[in-house]
Amino acid sequence: MVRGVDLFCGVGGLTRGLEKAGIDVCLGVDIDPACEFPFTANNDAKFCLKSVADLSASDLRGSIEGAPFTLLAGCAPCQPFSTYQQKLGPSDGRWNLLEHFARLARELEPDLITMENVPNLSRQDIFHDFVSTLEELDFHVTFEVVNCVDYGVPQLRQRLVLLASRLGPCELTRPSARAKLKTVRDAIKGLPKLEAGGACKHDPLHQSSELSELNLKRIRASKPGGSWRDWKKDLIADCHKRSSGKSYPSVYGRMAWDEPAPTVTTQFFGFGSGRFGHPEQDRAISLREGAILQSFPKGYKFVPKDEPIHRKTIGRLIGNAVPVKLAEAIGKSILQHVNEHRSTDRKAA
Repeated sequence: MVRGVDLFCGVGGLTRGLEKAGIDVCLGVDIDPACEFPFTANNDAKFCLKSVADLSASDLRGSIEGAPFTLLAGCAPCQPFSTYQQKLGPSDGRWNLLEHFARLARELEPDLITMENVPNLSRQDIFHDFVSTLEELDFHVTFEVVNCVDYGVPQLRQRLVLLASRLGPCELTRPSARAKLKTVRDAIKGLPKLEAGGACKHDPLHQSSELSELNLKRIRASKPGGSWRDWKKDLIADCHKRSSGKSYPSVYGRMAWDEPAPTVTTQFFGFGSGRFGHPEQDRAISLREGAILQSFPKGYKFVPKDEPIHRKTIGRLIGNAVPVKLAEAIGKSILQHVNEHRSTDRKAA
């Protein structure tokens, strides 16, 4: 019923969720060659290695033509709009990729559009220009900031979700008030135990970063849900002893079993990069655990069998992904909207 293209597809978090909801995603586009294997190995879609800036509607049209309804989806790289990168502004080469998203919407003329990004994007002129362009193209546009944990993701992660439709107003469905929040325990409790620097022989992605002797002492002194403030003075880093460092408590901490995880970043595999210590094992969470906390299926493939795993690359791809469960909620919202439109049309006829 709905056939789509996923721009900035990454490893396929958005595509996997949309497909799970029932949307036929036929093509993913990304400039990073490391995305091709995970995208095609886990999803029933082709991959195009190309910058969206160099993309034209003719590159996409063949993938969706003939469908009753067409969808242009994507998550433009969020780093330019993050709080940490704001000082770069338009000087960041990725800043204008949203303009190319709008250009493709104009050229391709899809029925539906969805985009996911960081909340800070909604405060930028480039975003409001994007919305204005869609409205000029006769799209009804809605957008809001949601917390992924409300949609079944075992992680506290705020994201901006935009839905646009030529059929009428389309909104993200409300999360169920009765739904139980998924916790770290729900997500990763059953995985094999690891030591720092170890790897599971049955799942190479379930591997943990090495820790220095000092960081081993630090994680052993860390409490679930706590931070470096729980340590003795001889374990505290010099930067945190200074007044300027005392305002950064959310590093060097363990996750808590019975709470959702903190936001999974591209550095989640490092103990010192956030509250990414395992709740009880003396190590940072593994690459597989990070992927599961992003709501990827436990068997999602990220590298071909027997090929080396580059931790920084895979960590970046996982941290940048759209959480699958949020993508599934977006897909269900789109299909519900289309079905309501078709029902209205039948009644009018």
